[in-house]
Amino acid sequence: LSLHDALPISDVTVLTQKGEEWIVDLMAAVTQYGTWGTGAGTADKSDVAMFTEGSEARVSTTITQPVADKVQHVWLMTADAGKTITNAGIWSAITSGTLYYHASFTGIALSSGDKIEFTLQNEVT
Repeated sequence: LSLHDALPISDVTVLTQKGEEWIVDLMAAVTQYGTWGTGAGTADKSDVAMFTEGSEARVSTTITQPVADKVQHVWLMTADAGKTITNAGIWSAITSGTLYYHASFTGIALSSGDKIEFTLQNEVT
């Protein structure tokens, strides 16, 4: 048997509950960074960037696991000027990196010094 030979796979393949929990454990073990954006658009699975990332620095998210197969990120952003926030995201790095999560929503108008605390939950199923 070579590495290129295909092994038969059953007609049904599932990610088990313990597999889901393992993935969440891996996700929760890595520092991730939250941010927000001001551009227009609808978040999509193919997104690799925020619509227009805010001028504020990304911040480390606080990561918890409310249940074994769910990861939760919480982060607080403070506006450095008046702006309307339309999207938020979680990145793998403080600068550049990979966009893991992207959410879009109806704009929230902020004045300088206003804050938004974001909570993002992801359940692996």
